[in-house]
Amino acid sequence: MTARGTHTHPGEHARDVEDLDVEEVLALVNAGSTGDAAEPPPPPQDTPPTPGAPRKPESRHRATPWPEARAIAARAARSCGHRAPVSVLLDSALGLVLAAPLVALSDLPSFDTSAMDGWAVAGPGPWAVREDGVLAGHAQPEPLSDGEAVRIATGARVPADATAVIRSEHGRTDDKGRLHAARDVGHGQDIRPRGQECRSGDHLLPGGTLVTPAVLGLAAAAGYDTLTVVPRPRVEVLILGDELLTEGLPHDGFIRDALGPMLPSWLRALGAEVTAVRRLGDDAKALHKAITGSAADLVVTTGGTASGPVDHVHPTLRSIGAELLVDGVKVRPGHPMLLARIKDDQHLVGLPGNPLAAISGLLTLAEPLLRTLSAHPAPEPYALPLQDAVHGHPYDTRLVPAVLRGDRAVPLHFNGPAMLRGIAAADALAVVPPGGARQGQQAELIDLPWAAAGIGVCFT
Repeated sequence: MTARGTHTHPGEHARDVEDLDVEEVLALVNAGSTGDAAEPPPPPQDTPPTPGAPRKPESRHRATPWPEARAIAARAARSCGHRAPVSVLLDSALGLVLAAPLVALSDLPSFDTSAMDGWAVAGPGPWAVREDGVLAGHAQPEPLSDGEAVRIATGARVPADATAVIRSEHGRTDDKGRLHAARDVGHGQDIRPRGQECRSGDHLLPGGTLVTPAVLGLAAAAGYDTLTVVPRPRVEVLILGDELLTEGLPHDGFIRDALGPMLPSWLRALGAEVTAVRRLGDDAKALHKAITGSAADLVVTTGGTASGPVDHVHPTLRSIGAELLVDGVKVRPGHPMLLARIKDDQHLVGLPGNPLAAISGLLTLAEPLLRTLSAHPAPEPYALPLQDAVHGHPYDTRLVPAVLRGDRAVPLHFNGPAMLRGIAAADALAVVPPGGARQGQQAELIDLPWAAAGIGVCFT
């Protein structure tokens, strides 16, 4: 799927099989054969025109540097204000963030518990073994007298006055039915006393904690049926383009839509609730109606972010008075991406139509915004040395699919704006600075959520 207004180079570089668009190729040529990352000249200053001199053309739009664009997206979400917490059942809370501290609702354990299968004993041995036994989930057993023992199961309530539990493998009974210990018995051994882990009212976890499977287990053990969490951001996806097919083989100028099947799952993996995926074609009125009628926290559009005759995103945003926060980013692929504030609590991310360019836009603008709305902490940045050199754009960051092999990142080919073959095999995106990166140079990496096995992998 290729965005109108974003052309792709038909060939591949002989050395690294990269697919560069026309603007990238021209920039590389203009920078000279050395590949230096020369910044374009600064825009002209606003000085009064010389009388009689021709007017200078207005300076072209300057895109936002990639790190700054990500920071703007995170700040934009913070401007939305406080999002009301919601109460959800435990089985719906995975991957969300606690909106309040997790406070113990009971002692844990709530009674003295046997930590092992064996015998509960009272006083010194040998012990006379009672005929009955104590099982987990049963009522409080009869107290023990000194010199008495009773069979007990792991998790069962320890009888009153018991002084220890002897593990099954550490005890034996004689022909008179008396229990003997095979080793010294310490007072309180293998008994989990009431409140050993926490007392009712103890703060177990602070607000802002990510709900992992272990957090769900702790919450259940502490008596919770529901959790108070920050809600998932709601996202609506608008697929633009008359040339897109939803099934079958490409034909007669029509191409398969790769973003419609891909983006909803990717957004869910980033912690969003996808409320709708709508296909609008190249219809300015339909786009206007869809944006103004959306109740989502974030609207994501695909394609139409350039300035061609059917690129309706910019005109529509102007017509509704949206505030453009980011209009183009100095990153390849994906530079025509944009971020706009539609309302105080609603934003739009415009993604390019090329698949890998759209992924770049998703991780540059949508991911920081969704992460902040969800109250997720920012991932700790990390870097690995590159196994191979990567050519760079003269003045833009490049995001290149890579696989992680031990302590190295291996850049992948098939990394052009319209290609998915590289990213489909990737574990991460390598952040290549302007000018490129040499072999062995440390490169920042952005993990893909499923490759990192993160809690954000919520595809359902």
